[in-house]
Amino acid sequence: MVDHTEQIERIRRLAQEKDVLILAHNYLSDEIQALADITGDSLALSIAAAETAKSVILFCGVHFMAESAAILAPDKTVLLPNQEAGCPMADMVTPEGVAQMRKLHPGAPVVAYVNTTAATKAASDICCTSANAVKVVNSLPDAEVILIPDRNLGSYIASKVDKVCHLWEGCCPVHDALSADAVRTCREQHPEAICLAHPECTPEVLELVDHVLSTGGMLEYVRNSAQPTFIIATERGIACQLRKESPEKTFIFPDYEFICEDMKRVSIDDVERCLNTFEHRITVPEEIRLKAHRALERMLAIPRD
Repeated sequence: MVDHTEQIERIRRLAQEKDVLILAHNYLSDEIQALADITGDSLALSIAAAETAKSVILFCGVHFMAESAAILAPDKTVLLPNQEAGCPMADMVTPEGVAQMRKLHPGAPVVAYVNTTAATKAASDICCTSANAVKVVNSLPDAEVILIPDRNLGSYIASKVDKVCHLWEGCCPVHDALSADAVRTCREQHPEAICLAHPECTPEVLELVDHVLSTGGMLEYVRNSAQPTFIIATERGIACQLRKESPEKTFIFPDYEFICEDMKRVSIDDVERCLNTFEHRITVPEEIRLKAHRALERMLAIPRD
């Protein structure tokens, strides 16, 4: 394994000199998470982007995440180290698709998962993350809601709320491909383990697990649990923070690759290059930003636990 210690120290010095806040999602590689100022799930990073006093945000994640930072912090410079880091799920729904759903279900508000483009957020009424999705939907007075773009997250929300939920047929290809058989086999091999799964997994998988949680929720649950062994059904990058926070515990992943290639596109060399060149800057046209900002702010205004 390559020792990145010197490069991490160099990157941290550069970030301090240039007034840069480095954010990293829980799915990034270990060395990226090691150099970040803040690691977290989409909700935690959205809040950090909105609240930072730093003049520059370097977002180690995928494109929609950097867009969200640019929406929430228009006075900041927002950088994405690798502009090829996209999200297939975010590309599965468009503003035109939102308009189509509104015609099919007139009057129903559109709840957009943060895993969407700025333009799609702008066409929606409120955003949610996997951490607060049920709370967001329950905050709405409407009897019907439109949930985009993840059918699996949407199905999970629908099972937890007393509302009619209209789902868009999108998904995270990585979570969606995890089979129930792989989880069932893993549970049989490790009957003592607590099984945690991300709500982007299929309903068949979620029926087999003990708790359905966001990545931030998984970290909190493990941190506060006396149990020693856990099966983790989400992208393997989360193992970095799990082991850092709970080194005495054992983490097992189902027999499935569970790697998001887009998240892993961001390399430590990309981060250092980005700090030196300030490329690539992510901007959102003001007309779209204002509408998308409204949807994100409505989410952030809901009291957190």
